[in-house]
Amino acid sequence: MRDLSWSDVTPETVYLRRRQLLAGAAAMSVAPLAAALAPLEFRADRTPPVDEVTPEPIASSYNNFYEFGTDKAAPKKHAAQLTTDPWSVEVSGEVAKPGRYDLADILKPHVLEERIYRLRCVEAWSMVIPWIGFPLGDLLRRFEPTADARYVAFTTLYRPSEMPGQRSLWSGIEFPYVEGLRLDEAYHPLALIAVGMYGKVLPNQNGAPLRLVVPWKYGFKSIKSIVKVRLTKRQPRTTWNESAPREYGFYANVNPDVDHPRWSQKSERRLPSSLFDQNRIPTLPFNGYGDEVARLYAGMDLRKYY
Repeated sequence: MRDLSWSDVTPETVYLRRRQLLAGAAAMSVAPLAAALAPLEFRADRTPPVDEVTPEPIASSYNNFYEFGTDKAAPKKHAAQLTTDPWSVEVSGEVAKPGRYDLADILKPHVLEERIYRLRCVEAWSMVIPWIGFPLGDLLRRFEPTADARYVAFTTLYRPSEMPGQRSLWSGIEFPYVEGLRLDEAYHPLALIAVGMYGKVLPNQNGAPLRLVVPWKYGFKSIKSIVKVRLTKRQPRTTWNESAPREYGFYANVNPDVDHPRWSQKSERRLPSSLFDQNRIPTLPFNGYGDEVARLYAGMDLRKYY
């Protein structure tokens, strides 16, 4: 499908998809979010399908979201406890327009797009998911980063009363969960703030109401339920880099030539799979998005900056 300009008329099929998104919002009892999405334009997919899309029940029930537990089924089991209304995002650091922005304020200037992306987890399983969202760079530019801004840091909601994994001693990580990108990575047009998937509002277990999707990086560069965005001069701390620096670097680019200390990264298990059919496929550099993003790392030793 060709790229659409901002002035193009929304095709009927996309319009119906948008209507499905709003219907999904109402069905999920998130009326304020549905109201915030209602006036938004929704445009056609800018990224054509790359592989067969993962069935929605798998993508919404097999998750890493340690705030709800370390088991893959724990997020769906416990995420209904999460309250996403009201929701706001605190913006700070090297920006001209800091402040606390309500969810409606975050959403209303943006055009929603559906993008079908691969998501490969560092544990060597992968999915192909149709996300709904808008470019991260468009959001960051609204806050007018200063000339000193070099990185962007994100923080996940910390609410142990609703997120039982934050009360557990078994996760091995410190909460709240934090993540970061170099600013040129964040500005890349493939980096997405997702508010939905499969034509519906984002489920709690998948990171509602706002999550990050960076398709050329491992699944752990996909911070969920974002409540803070901070622009910084210096490289920010990230949860996995601090918890296990030998295993997880700051950049976290998908690289089949750099093995994880405990397993190979040369292949991945594409879901759905089974005991008798592992559905193994070769892992591609930058998750197959090398033509678009390799220039960001020109001259870098990606074995050192993993």
